[in-house]
Amino acid sequence: MPQTHHRVVIAVFPDVDLLDVTGPAEVFALADRESGGRAGYEVRLAGPGPAGEAVATSAGVRLVTDLAMADVGAVDTLLVPGAVDPGPEGPRARIDDGLVEWIKATAPHARRVASVCVGAHLLAAAGMLDGRRATTHWSTAAQLAADHPRVDVDADPIFIRSGRVWTGAGISACLDLALALVAEDHGEDLALAVARQLVVYLKRPGGQSQFSVPISRPASSRRDLDELRRYIGEHLDEDLSAAALAARMCLSERHFSRVFAQETGATPAGYVEAARVEAARRLLETTDRPLEHVARACGLRSVETLHRAFRRQINTTPAAYRRRFRTT
Repeated sequence: MPQTHHRVVIAVFPDVDLLDVTGPAEVFALADRESGGRAGYEVRLAGPGPAGEAVATSAGVRLVTDLAMADVGAVDTLLVPGAVDPGPEGPRARIDDGLVEWIKATAPHARRVASVCVGAHLLAAAGMLDGRRATTHWSTAAQLAADHPRVDVDADPIFIRSGRVWTGAGISACLDLALALVAEDHGEDLALAVARQLVVYLKRPGGQSQFSVPISRPASSRRDLDELRRYIGEHLDEDLSAAALAARMCLSERHFSRVFAQETGATPAGYVEAARVEAARRLLETTDRPLEHVARACGLRSVETLHRAFRRQINTTPAAYRRRFRTT
């Protein structure tokens, strides 16, 4: 491996997520160690204040900056982590106008730019994700899509590359993202060696949807549709075809399907399958019931149908999901 130099600058600021910063830094440090120093990563923490300033993270642990953001200079890889504020409906990504302006000024001079977790909201605010496909933590994906309609938000992938801009998913996915950056720089053999030292997958099976709690859709403008959604959740093992649901609402199947999609953002078949997969997930997590029983209890009828639905909805298999998330 030829000697190279990669100057990695990670932005740090008050309440930044600790692992978003230290996770990638550890990956790059291990890449240097595993390559005998030839990987050439130099990691620097840049903060809003002077060099040497201690910045408190969301975990309460303080990080000491190497340089001020105003003095960053040349950058090979710019990493932008994020911070969240709690809210009644869940966490919301924090947007700092000064940080956004710094990203606008610094990113054009970097070879590549990557966001970690909710740092994607900062890149989007800086206009760097317009027209690009991007990901973020599943819990703030709806916020990202609503705030930035020109961004193609995909809440499932662990990371996404769009040209020289990378976006990473939630929290521990910072390791997956950093490993992918190492693989781009030095090949998969070195990235695999680092992954082994971290005792993680080089390429994690499945996506974020395996870990996320399905986001409840808000109440619709029609009380009869809200009642129907409750009915679906309580009768998953019954006939929930579009025809049966339309008849229950005394509508033609065509009109019902159009209204349902307008109000929920999903087709009747897609909504029902998602509800059945969610019920199956809970059974796989909390019981030892055979897959045949799980499939029947959730209205998916057969193990084959259960497998297909899991592949479509969360990109894994029922058995793999149970191994990972079994709780009792």
